[in-house]
Amino acid sequence: MDATPITPPLRLPRLFVQICALNEEQTIGQVIRAIPRAIPGLQSVSVIVVNDGSTDRTVEEAVGAGADLIVQHAGNKGLARSFQDGLDVCLERGADIIVNIDADGQYRGEDIPALIAPILRRQADVVIGDRQVGGLEHFSPAKRLLQKLGSWTVQQASGISIPDAVSGFRAYSREAALRLFVTSQFSYTVQTLIQSGKLGLAVASVPITARHTPRPSRLHRGTLHFISQQALILLRTYIAYEPIKMFGALAAPFLLVGAGLLARLLFRFAEQGWQLPGNVQSLIVGSISLAIGLLLLITGVIADRVRENRRLLEEILYRTRRQAATGPHDALSASPSSAPPLS
Repeated sequence: MDATPITPPLRLPRLFVQICALNEEQTIGQVIRAIPRAIPGLQSVSVIVVNDGSTDRTVEEAVGAGADLIVQHAGNKGLARSFQDGLDVCLERGADIIVNIDADGQYRGEDIPALIAPILRRQADVVIGDRQVGGLEHFSPAKRLLQKLGSWTVQQASGISIPDAVSGFRAYSREAALRLFVTSQFSYTVQTLIQSGKLGLAVASVPITARHTPRPSRLHRGTLHFISQQALILLRTYIAYEPIKMFGALAAPFLLVGAGLLARLLFRFAEQGWQLPGNVQSLIVGSISLAIGLLLLITGVIADRVRENRRLLEEILYRTRRQAATGPHDALSASPSSAPPLS
């Protein structure tokens, strides 16, 4: 008699919603209460608040609104550190999907089911909430233009077509959360997008509603500060993953100028009977330019070797985090870009 093994059904995934908060007593309670606690296709919905050194009643308001766990920072560590700490805690608690939502009320908890839908369908590892900035009345024309330009720049660096690259309303599968690690001290939005593209994670975007938040940003000191910090993060992250492209592009003009000047000098040398009075400037400039180009190329090659070591360290970190996270994690194990589960 043949015996057919019965495969037990996969359990429903668990959703964790993390909120990074700094002095948000006026809004965090409303944000938590708007988070749906029962979503079709999910086993449970938990809310974790990362309190980044608040000096007001943020914690009390969060607990009163129903937060399941408060992660306390002794002092202000910054948004990037708070985001990463939240991911780590969610993974340790057995999260299958992690949603990050701001504490200032800009995003709506009611949009969470739509945000996580591509992950539940196994069509994406990361989902970005698109605020549809072009239609936001509280965004000035200049801010809309800067947002579009910034998103286009991130698209070129990451290889991912996302219309709202700095949106903080995001969903991550367990696989993505295990793979990503934020090293920036400012923000996580740009770095995690570039990482997602370079690591081959599937990224999707869904339209959401964004509300006006009149209070000043806790993250930056103005538009210029925000742009400069994000540009620095983008540059550093791109160099870390594409050093040959970056240093090759920097070296190319110097190599072309140097080679052109020295070729011209050699032609004149032959033309004048292998005697070359003068033209010292071309010789000096060409030699220096060629040397700079070669040094940049060598730097790129060395940085590429460092990139290989970084890739190995990322894989070690991924496996260590996966092993350290507790509980059974069969739900959503077949994510669209994940490798087979480790034995």
